Amino acid sequence: MSQDPRSRSALRRIARDPLSRRRFLAVTGGTGASAALLAACGDDEEEAASETTSSTTTMNEEMTSQFGEGDLGIVNYALTLEFLEAGFYDAVAKSGLFKGDDLALIKQIGGHEHEHVDALTATAKDLGGPPAKEPKANFPLEDAQSVLELAATVENLGAAAYLGQAANIESPDILAAALSIHSVEARHAALLNTLVGDPPTPDGAFAKPADMQTVLDEVQPFLA
Repeated sequence: MSQDPRSRSALRRIARDPLSRRRFLAVTGGTGASAALLAACGDDEEEAASETTSSTTTMNEEMTSQFGEGDLGIVNYALTLEFLEAGFYDAVAKSGLFKGDDLALIKQIGGHEHEHVDALTATAKDLGGPPAKEPKANFPLEDAQSVLELAATVENLGAAAYLGQAANIESPDILAAALSIHSVEARHAALLNTLVGDPPTPDGAFAKPADMQTVLDEVQPFLA
């Protein structure tokens, strides 16, 4: 017979709290069965924590292997995202979906992303590591509205990605550069949000960061 999840949660709290544990054992008479139950709940929690730690360690090792360590790893991670953004706008500009001022705006934003690519490539070299290579990507370009919505998603994600790494950057110079790019990405996002009918600041007064794994999961469908 399966145990009520609420009861199991309560037992886990008891197992963590020494005072509650003593009370529980006193009420149940301190039987071997009650002690074993608490031990099992404690073991379950420790096992879950161990699995989470192991998973996080594995993920961090994979990220380090893919992008490099420390500031170099963060720069190469950002460079990979900028490659995707620059490639996206290049593809949109060539799609024929936009004309006139709209096309000019697309090219202007794309130009910014190419400048970001150049700056981050140079920074990666200055840090002594090889810069990330441009990934192969494929973007759905079916109609103007869906492309604008995708552009808004891409820019919001890019801004969140920079914010998510700000606290991990060690060099003040690299942090300043990253924040200057983040500011531009956020302005792109606000403009595109407005064009598609969304709030310019969807998270309100404070932007929400995104961790590396979340961002990479989001862009995975576009990688060829």
